[in-house]
Amino acid sequence: MSRNPFAAILRQPQEPGTPSAGWQAAATLYHAYLTGLILLLANRRGAKEVGEWSFRLFRRQHLAKFTASFEKLGLGGLPDAVAAARYHYLANAIGGGEGTYHEESPQKAWVHFRHPRWLYAGAALCGVPVEVSHGFLRGWYGHNGVSMGNPRLGFVCVSQDMTGQYGLAGYFREYDHDLTEDERLQFVDEPIPPFDPATAPQLDAAVWPPERLHKANRNYAMDYIANGLPELVDQFGPDAAAELGRLAGHLIGAQFHTEVAQRLGYEGPAGAHAFAAFMAALSQAQDDTTEWSADGDAALVRQSSWRLMRGQSPDPAVFAAWNGLWQGALAAHDPTLELTVLGRLDTGDQAFEWRIGLR
Repeated sequence: MSRNPFAAILRQPQEPGTPSAGWQAAATLYHAYLTGLILLLANRRGAKEVGEWSFRLFRRQHLAKFTASFEKLGLGGLPDAVAAARYHYLANAIGGGEGTYHEESPQKAWVHFRHPRWLYAGAALCGVPVEVSHGFLRGWYGHNGVSMGNPRLGFVCVSQDMTGQYGLAGYFREYDHDLTEDERLQFVDEPIPPFDPATAPQLDAAVWPPERLHKANRNYAMDYIANGLPELVDQFGPDAAAELGRLAGHLIGAQFHTEVAQRLGYEGPAGAHAFAAFMAALSQAQDDTTEWSADGDAALVRQSSWRLMRGQSPDPAVFAAWNGLWQGALAAHDPTLELTVLGRLDTGDQAFEWRIGLR
């Protein structure tokens, strides 16, 4: 039985080609890209480096999203420990995760993220080192008190995914003294309390109708890539980041092409025109302005916005990494075709432009 309060909406199959199915398609792809990046970095660069990238990614996302989301989640005016725990319960549920919540007191509130774990979908859980968990706990959970202006608030972790326990679990606690940096995140052996669904926080259905939940679910996955790729560049440098991100993107784009195309309603024949239509549909599902046109048997795709990197001025290596998704999807769609970049919005052109034609 799912413990995600939004599962009935988010996991309900949508009619292929509809807007909600498009949002599910984008969420599927970017969720997989995040997991793929974690696994590729662990395999190619090792546990220490992927743990550092996890820290960088989650700290960057924390600073951008955490307190800015309080009002929309109805967390204003709550005790800090309670607000922090409710934030993680609700945000992860919107993202698609399985979790529970328990409010022990105004100064102590629990979260427990159960299996199957969203971040490490499927068998990926077996390939992720514990350093990834330490990274995001340091990057986000242990920094909540700092961002809330409460030096007494910390997080105590009692279970992690990679240690053969019962998922990620712990509690936010407000102590009676200011915490040092090392005290903001602690690890202890402590049993978790039972979960009572009747006491779990809820969102107002009138404020959060299905359409908003589906778009927020898509944004949840995309935001990890919007923050993760720039941090990849900062950590490894442009050349290495472009290659690591491109390879992960290529593999994920190819592996998930069929599923994403089915959701978009583009299961048609091979060929450049069919893939151009697929690209345009997926771009539009990401809220980008995109069109395509025939160029004989080849096709041209033009994308004049980049919602993924809205508000940022990313290094050119970010596009090189992200473009791997399209390259991989094309390889799965029709390996006789190649994708050529003709224009770069991120380097001053009016749009991203691609040509799809024979190799």
